[in-house]
Amino acid sequence: MALTIESRINLNDGVSMPLFGIGVWRMEPGRETREAVTLALELGYIHIDTASMYKNEEDVGAAVQESSLPRENLFITSKVHTSEVGYDATLEAFERSLQKLKLSYIDLYLIHKPVEGFRQNTWKALEKLKKDGTCRSIGVSNFSPRHLDEILEICEFIPAVNQIEMNPFLAQKTISDYCRSKNIHITGFCPLARTEKSKDPEIVDVANECGKTWAQVMIRWSLQKQITTIPKSVKPQRIRENSDVFDFELNEKQMQRLDDLDQGFRLRPDPMDLP
Repeated sequence: MALTIESRINLNDGVSMPLFGIGVWRMEPGRETREAVTLALELGYIHIDTASMYKNEEDVGAAVQESSLPRENLFITSKVHTSEVGYDATLEAFERSLQKLKLSYIDLYLIHKPVEGFRQNTWKALEKLKKDGTCRSIGVSNFSPRHLDEILEICEFIPAVNQIEMNPFLAQKTISDYCRSKNIHITGFCPLARTEKSKDPEIVDVANECGKTWAQVMIRWSLQKQITTIPKSVKPQRIRENSDVFDFELNEKQMQRLDDLDQGFRLRPDPMDLP
């Protein structure tokens, strides 16, 4: 599978989304975020995933503005927080994010988490943003099939993306199968399981076979599954390492070994349990 750092996948609305990017959750606002994103852009990352709740949209925006990369080559994702949902509140939250990022449009805007009683009117706000052209694609995060069914009942645009926790130790089969059946693309966060599985013997063994690190093997697994993956790090060495995954390929046997690691190992709440 010939993948590059700029490889993209076509979403159900025709927009092409990079399969690889950097997530900025838990990056400290200010210098830490700005320097990490600046380095990522210099290394060839073209996808940055942020959110209003991360409190670092301004720093992402500053790094983008300082970059020499054409805006149309980049893909910026942000999200509306649970405290901002509802039709009017979502439109206002989007404008705040747009101003903080100093952009004229956002490539992908997500509902960060399903909030009971607010899913449908929040989605209608996202559809307005898409129609207005200030957001190219719209989607959700942490949604189960039941939550998505609510959106599909009333939507004009099917969600383009569902961002969920995803790595070899958490395959989320029920949600994954549902999304694929509806042509909803999956972005996986926590693709490295926050280093909790870095010493797993299967991962280590496959990494040794490939001459790569455990983290590179886990990222490559996601990419070969056609899952957009957004590993986060503020350490320059790790940001480089995470992007050095395009000069090797996991063979069929190695992919199966990683598939077999699914054990429901979860670091964030299960979307299936959310009200």
